[in-house]
Amino acid sequence: MTGPRRLSQAISEGDGISLIVKVSDADEARRAEASGAEALLAEDLAVDGIRKATGLPIVGFAGSAGDACIVSAGDDDVELREGIELIVRVEREEELAEALERFDPELFVLAAPNGDDDLEHVLDLLSDLPAGKLAIADLWHVTQPEIDELERAGVDAVLVRELP
Repeated sequence: MTGPRRLSQAISEGDGISLIVKVSDADEARRAEASGAEALLAEDLAVDGIRKATGLPIVGFAGSAGDACIVSAGDDDVELREGIELIVRVEREEELAEALERFDPELFVLAAPNGDDDLEHVLDLLSDLPAGKLAIADLWHVTQPEIDELERAGVDAVLVRELP
């Protein structure tokens, strides 16, 4: 595949909720892909090796070499290279409104403040997300029953630090 790999396409097509798995090297990327991951979350230093090991979209943070980039709603200096998808991370309802006004992104990471694993908070944010936007839940220690609940609620993908 040439050019950027589209995260939005990977998580919106097919049945069920998609997993975006955090990986640190090419071996972990291959294992995640074999286990059904639809995309990978990677640190910038590992992107080149991971890109050679898999065809999955790579998600990174501001300034990374991934196919999609996570930024905070309040970031002032958001600049993306051409073809990089923008993902805005929100923890509060006010941030969601600000992100919609400033960026109008297609992709959102919904998370609880302070890295808490608060499923209900993420579901509350989901209810405020306009139709047509793609939701990615971020719960640090997500369990399979929580993934199932997120799927029933209409979340498109979940960030996981290790496969459940």
